[in-house]
Amino acid sequence: MMNHRLGRAVAGVLLAAFPAFAGEAAAQLIQIRTVPVATGDQFLTTPSANFGMAGLTYAVDDSIADGWSNPAKGALLSESSLLSAPVYYGISEGGGGGLTFPIAGLITGEDWFGGVTAAMQDIDADGGRRFWTADRLSEISTRNLYAGTFVGRRLGSGAWSLGIGASVASLEAMGGVDRLYADADEIDQSGSVRDVRLGAYRESGRDRASAVLVHNAVSMTHEVTYADVIRWNRFEQVSIRKETNLDRTRTWGLQLGWDRLLRAPGWRIGASMTVNRKSHPKIPNYNLQNIPRDPGNSLAWELGFGVARSLNGTTAGMDVALQPILSDTWQEAEEPTETANGATIPVGGRTIENRFSFLNLRLRVGVGHEFEKVGLRMGLEGRSYDYTLEQTNNVLDAFRTQDESWIEWTPAAAAVFRLGSADLHYGVRVTTGTGQPGVGSDFAANSPDSGGGDFVVAPEGPLTLADARVLTHQFWVRIPIR
Repeated sequence: MMNHRLGRAVAGVLLAAFPAFAGEAAAQLIQIRTVPVATGDQFLTTPSANFGMAGLTYAVDDSIADGWSNPAKGALLSESSLLSAPVYYGISEGGGGGLTFPIAGLITGEDWFGGVTAAMQDIDADGGRRFWTADRLSEISTRNLYAGTFVGRRLGSGAWSLGIGASVASLEAMGGVDRLYADADEIDQSGSVRDVRLGAYRESGRDRASAVLVHNAVSMTHEVTYADVIRWNRFEQVSIRKETNLDRTRTWGLQLGWDRLLRAPGWRIGASMTVNRKSHPKIPNYNLQNIPRDPGNSLAWELGFGVARSLNGTTAGMDVALQPILSDTWQEAEEPTETANGATIPVGGRTIENRFSFLNLRLRVGVGHEFEKVGLRMGLEGRSYDYTLEQTNNVLDAFRTQDESWIEWTPAAAAVFRLGSADLHYGVRVTTGTGQPGVGSDFAANSPDSGGGDFVVAPEGPLTLADARVLTHQFWVRIPIR
């Protein structure tokens, strides 16, 4: 079990790609992580009716969020509405925080339906505003902008629905990046994330089926400044060093879903199969590793099953999802490189190869009850990460393996207040088991030189973890259009 120390050197993937502005509902993008970095809820930019029920997915509908995940499931919208869902999250131990202010509109008619959303966001990387100092504006305020839309149509008798959606983010910061450049004096991020989705949805008697195809592209640039202190005799000299690191990830995803209303009153079961094919053409040179510019590929699956019962105003359910994942990264020689056994690796040949085998598990349980004017919800999600790293150093003719695992917990609760002309919703959740990783000094990495988007890191020493908690508040208002 991972606690204050993660063990020997690992190489890994932290964040698969951002969730297309749909929070946990966009489960078509599978998160791949080898480092438990506390990143916060940066991409929670639209409301979810199941927020307080730990994001139950497979057997419980979420008419507010489902259309952003699969555009064709906008057919489940019961009425048109305007929404706003401000979110604040903070990371303990000075880990920073963020404030997001989104607005959205959902429209449904006899045949057509759709939605549009826009959000602006301020991320504070250092955990506190320093009003008494003359910091640069970029150091105390980081601006991110988001926009997205989807549109769909019910076909024929309404049994079939088709939809298409697109979203884009202009980012000056992505959560977690600053924690992987622990020794940097300054980090300037810039870039974008783009997401396109095609969806289909069908109802037939007690059965419902859905499919969605996703393409997601992360393109970020990290301008990193280091202040190196050189000491000789009694004198010190500061040398400024700058690096430009590119972070590129391209993901194709497919998800097939099914659920069925059972004959027993109120019972529903659901299942889902998701596959992601990821390419990582450019990977940043993080402090945690010493192998720059590694390309890589990942193949991830998720097999999910859920069961729920809704009766007399009470809904209770549980989800379980198994995630087998394979990920390969490598270092390419920039010049002919002689190996320990006398051979020569040509330009473009692989000097170091990393192969990861994951078997992750996610569990969710949630319950909610609807009174006449108030709804109460609570839930718990647990995420177990477990992987084996096999690393081959073709220069030193060396091989090593590494096993790592840890668990993250997220309890959540929410309340809904139904007023005459609006619904008010407040939700809160806490994530534990993550923190700020670092590198110890008692391990020599098997690398001859200095070596999400996905964050692919190959640490050059044992990782340590400073525990932190992520506390997230979401308050949203929904105004029905009737």
